[in-house]
Amino acid sequence: MKRLAIAALALVAAGGIAMQASAWGNTGHRLIGMAAVRGLPDELPAFLRTPGAAAEVGELSREPDRTKGGGQPHDRERDTAHFVDMIEDGRIMNEQGMSIDALPRLKSEYDAALATAGIEVDDAGYLPYAIMDGYQQLVRDFATWRVLNAAEARERDPGKRAWYREDRIRREALILRDMGHLGHYVGDGSQPHHTTIHYNGWNRDTPNPQGFTTSRQTHGAFEGAFTARVARLDVVEAAMAPPALDGFDLRLRVPAYLKTTLAEVTPFYVLEKAGGFTESDARGGAFVTARLAAGASELRDLFVLAWRDSADDAIGWPTVKVNEVEAGTADPWLAMYGED
Repeated sequence: MKRLAIAALALVAAGGIAMQASAWGNTGHRLIGMAAVRGLPDELPAFLRTPGAAAEVGELSREPDRTKGGGQPHDRERDTAHFVDMIEDGRIMNEQGMSIDALPRLKSEYDAALATAGIEVDDAGYLPYAIMDGYQQLVRDFATWRVLNAAEARERDPGKRAWYREDRIRREALILRDMGHLGHYVGDGSQPHHTTIHYNGWNRDTPNPQGFTTSRQTHGAFEGAFTARVARLDVVEAAMAPPALDGFDLRLRVPAYLKTTLAEVTPFYVLEKAGGFTESDARGGAFVTARLAAGASELRDLFVLAWRDSADDAIGWPTVKVNEVEAGTADPWLAMYGED
């Protein structure tokens, strides 16, 4: 609650025009989504490898911020998905908090563990679960698309074939939406302020021996106006890392990604203190590019991994195996259309 209250106060103090503390502004989220889709390999479906799809995912990557303000419980349940506040060693909130490397299987278990440690989940955030949930939803989307696509190509009944086609088109729209939502949270995870207790100026309740800024304008100024001024799609794409797809384990990958971003918190404040985020200093632009590229690289990889995972999935009710439908050894009609 403290984090969200500070974000609101920062917005008011800036005359209502600064970006709220919601990880990157429009520019940053758009670029991460677009760069990730533009970097997809040929193994993914052709409908995703188009300029239109890249633009659509870029726009939809902003959606979890644009839907704020719906009231309660809508906002409270969603706002804390955008961040996870860690101390420098990766524990959540303070020394009593669990390590991000020891996250429970379920978010409800995470909430309970935080409560036992005297930590409010609304203060701590649950970004890793938002990323994992978004990834798993995309796997299901891809699995459904695979079944519909294969069935449409093989079905001889005109009525059934027409329904498969219509449902495939519906699923393609949902896939773009869910790629955008996953992109938002992966993008949040590349912004250092969304992984730390020092999320909007150095935390005033902790030691500050290097004299870092405690300004409540720090977060919004960095991710909003500054990023919009310096970030460029071609430069972000050039800075993206090669694909890292081997040995994938979602529950290991997400904490590792967020810890990589956490490691950039102190460098951010060092650079800010040195004037690196002024208009004439190129170091700030390089920092923004590196963080956006990290988000786009991770997002691209998760898109590819979700596609690969979907090949071994089972979908519908009664369930049908994706690989059996694609091989032509299973009829998915009841699983897709329903038998009642």
